Amino acid sequence: MSVQSDAHGAPRQHTPQSLDAWIDEVRSLTQPSHIHWCTGSDAEYAALTSELIARGECLPLNADSFPESYLYRSAPNDVARVEHLTFVCTNDPVDAGPNNHWMAPSDAHQKMDALFAGCMRGRTLYVIPYCMGPIDSPLARCGIEITDSAYVVLNMRIMTRMGTPALERIRREGHFVRGLHSIGQLDPEQRFIMHFPEELSIKSFGSGYGGNALLGKKCHALRIASWQARDEGWLAEHMLLVALDSPTGETHYVAAAFPSACGKTNLAMLIPPDALPGWTVRTIGDDIAWLHPGKDGRLWAINPESGYFGVAPGTSPKSNRNAYEMIRRNAIFTNVALTAENEPWWEGMPAGTPVKDWQGRKMDPANGPAAHPNSRFTVSARQNPNYAHEAEAAGGVPISAIIFGGRRRSLAPLVFEARNWRHGVLVGAGVASETTAAATGAVGVLRRDPMAMKPFAGYNFGDYWRHWLSFDERLTNPPKIFHVNWFRQDAQGKFLWPGFSENLRVLKWITERVNNRGAARETPIGYMPNASDLDMQGLDIPPETLEELLKVDVNAWREELTSLETELSQYGARLPAALQTELSEALKRL
Repeated sequence: MSVQSDAHGAPRQHTPQSLDAWIDEVRSLTQPSHIHWCTGSDAEYAALTSELIARGECLPLNADSFPESYLYRSAPNDVARVEHLTFVCTNDPVDAGPNNHWMAPSDAHQKMDALFAGCMRGRTLYVIPYCMGPIDSPLARCGIEITDSAYVVLNMRIMTRMGTPALERIRREGHFVRGLHSIGQLDPEQRFIMHFPEELSIKSFGSGYGGNALLGKKCHALRIASWQARDEGWLAEHMLLVALDSPTGETHYVAAAFPSACGKTNLAMLIPPDALPGWTVRTIGDDIAWLHPGKDGRLWAINPESGYFGVAPGTSPKSNRNAYEMIRRNAIFTNVALTAENEPWWEGMPAGTPVKDWQGRKMDPANGPAAHPNSRFTVSARQNPNYAHEAEAAGGVPISAIIFGGRRRSLAPLVFEARNWRHGVLVGAGVASETTAAATGAVGVLRRDPMAMKPFAGYNFGDYWRHWLSFDERLTNPPKIFHVNWFRQDAQGKFLWPGFSENLRVLKWITERVNNRGAARETPIGYMPNASDLDMQGLDIPPETLEELLKVDVNAWREELTSLETELSQYGARLPAALQTELSEALKRL
């Protein structure tokens, strides 16, 4: 496939097949009863919602307390991303890397086409044109998802710039990511998510759950886009984006990467504590960031999404007031419980009593939680009270700091700063976190999740880190890189740090370091604040607790980096020598 550039410098993919020819091929394969080209209009959204309600697939919620909001229940065996059934299909298996499940493209196409054959008989085939990023941004990329799920259409309308304007851009540019999806029979034995990065295409079958079915999200915006980004010279990352406005009138834009369900949405919508007046945190994005080197030597970022697909349990006025307020209208809820007042309910709600659980059964504690631990809400980003207008900026925003973090009960201190960009790449490569309910499998198991991208990097991590390292020479004013951990616990399992709004105290120190004003001490793992360097006004934390939060256990860190060395060794010749050197130097400092 040859590649040229258009007037904006974006690649023009010369695909072997036009949009209309591809649609016709899929029609012949899947044999739908009808074809519907999605326009993204309000009337279309209302009509599809009415159809789902009429079929009993969607329930309208209390029109007074949750106007224009609906409850959808997925199949009980279809409630999370299925990483073990997610494949990256490259011609050379080494290109996919040990961080991905691999299948030969020819085998994958054969397997998937056999499943897709005739799968839409009696159903409607929906053609969803969408744009990831502001519709007029040269940093945005477009795609088409074909699906037989009206639920997917409704969610894609919220999560992307979907409809006629996107289709017009696709026809004008002539290149797009191809995504084919069918819920099939929701049989877990016939459930696969296949990515073909060399073809810029995706095939997903047998699941109706968000991360498996909303192909613009993880499939396109991360797995396929990370491959695109490597080829085109930018980064597609599992990162939130926020604007931090200080009392002095300065604004810093920060990107932060955390594994799923580790507090990204809460941090992205943080409300400053009363003890820090004059600060404002505005949300640009809560999950994905595309970062491009600018002509000024800085890194510029856009949020490719236009909505939130957030985890419901734990969302409350106390933990995330902005999120709680924005989902009280025009929202889609998936797999939450239901009260007698026909209102959505989940663990952490301040009021209400569930009478039906997430499967629609009469509430019985013996059946487990009322709401599924990975139950979700889908809502437009514009409903966020602290929505940042910069989210629509065609050129993105300049990034001052990149933050990595995970859920660690021990070892990782509250915050530390990487020594430089190369060390920051090592810090990101070493991210580890306890698993959550966002993916199938055991919960609470520590696993390495480099850059929070383990489930999402569309190619070999060795090549991915090499690409990250290349920005050291391409950026004259790179962001500083930090690591945070809000989840340190004592011997009794009690959190040492209050988290939530108080995390702004850490962000404040980070902005001070970016401005070369904040004090720090040098440690073997990086630069760390002294207890006196953090603004603790109005926060009652015992000195010994703060000391524990900022402690570096040299022996434990030596074990950590030795373990990381073993982990990195699996990438063999693809592991960049510069990263191995950085790791060796880090071990020497310990």
